[in-house]
Amino acid sequence: MTTNDQAPASFAVHIPDVELEPEPLDPAQIVSGGPVVTGKVLWESADGTQVRGIWQITPGVVTDTEANELFVVVSGRATVAVEGGATLEIGPGDACVLREGDRTTWTVHETLRKAYHISL
Repeated sequence: MTTNDQAPASFAVHIPDVELEPEPLDPAQIVSGGPVVTGKVLWESADGTQVRGIWQITPGVVTDTEANELFVVVSGRATVAVEGGATLEIGPGDACVLREGDRTTWTVHETLRKAYHISL
């Protein structure tokens, strides 16, 4: 795994086995429950505008303001309500695109793990 874009090495990871690190939530984002977020950056461009990694959240309800993101759900299930837009029911195998600035409410029904690519 690499953290720069100077000819990064190709690699593969088995997403369910990647060890994740704590990513504490801002308490203001928690609507209900006691969700815990963990993650692992697998690659980041040298200028910090592109990030790829694994992210996980346990059950609960949280709010967020999104970046431009494409992710694929590996496990778990959630409902993502986009303010003024769609309500997305997501689970294993689903690909999802969120737009920069989308204000979302995530209701996580089962611990959700996703692989993501974010453009900042």
